[in-house]
Amino acid sequence: MDVGVFHFPTDYGIDIGELAQALEARGFESLFVAEHTHIPVSRRSPWAGGPVLPERYSHTHDPFVALSFAAAATRKLKVGTGIALIPQRDPIVTAKLVSSLDFLSGGRFLFGIGGGWNAEEMENHGARYETRFKLMRERVLAMKALWTQEQAEFHGEFVSFDPVWQHPKPKQRPHPPIYLGGETDHTLKRVVEFCDGWFPRPRSGWEPKSAVVRLRQAAEQAGRDPATLNITVFGAPADAAALATYREAGIQRVLLEVPDAKRDAVLPLLDKLAPLVSA
Repeated sequence: MDVGVFHFPTDYGIDIGELAQALEARGFESLFVAEHTHIPVSRRSPWAGGPVLPERYSHTHDPFVALSFAAAATRKLKVGTGIALIPQRDPIVTAKLVSSLDFLSGGRFLFGIGGGWNAEEMENHGARYETRFKLMRERVLAMKALWTQEQAEFHGEFVSFDPVWQHPKPKQRPHPPIYLGGETDHTLKRVVEFCDGWFPRPRSGWEPKSAVVRLRQAAEQAGRDPATLNITVFGAPADAAALATYREAGIQRVLLEVPDAKRDAVLPLLDKLAPLVSA
């Protein structure tokens, strides 16, 4: 089981390049970063974590820029979005970002995606909360066409373009793995239809063995080989005994949290977490 981390890369926290180098030196497999283009002041959308939204949500760097610095500072560390908010992203531009980062990093990019929770944030991008998952699906399918076809075209309800050329193609073939965040049965149906893996959070009632069974059953019901899918757990417990149950269940990757703090706080924490890489 691979062990990586997730992090909000901010303008006040540890430098993303230094963090990436420190993770690679300690044997971590991957670094995933969050995305929020902005946070509307209205705060109409409730945050699931409580009444006060943490500062990091409005201070994040662009994930693709941050991950480019992380990839350039390392040789083996995989870099991923956790998660990219697809309803807020133009699919042609995003496809170009993904393929460029994957190409330039030597095939080290992992594409974690989601529909998002902040209604007014996505509205500022012209997306609607009620149709965000339909929009996300079409944009993912359109990006797949751009990555895999020499002359790509796509025609849907939300995305439509006639044949185009777009290069570079991703280093990974047919494209970097796509992991969809969420915990519902609807999420699993989407994972099985157009993704390569599931990106759940271990919320109340979540259990690794039953999660593996849920994904396998969803794949089999849709006629897809379960072996073509994997699970990355976002926010796994930093506890060796708990992670052993994830490994035994067949979870492929877990991500531990690294806070949006300065280097003097983050580096000692990485030293404490490092034994979990090989536990």
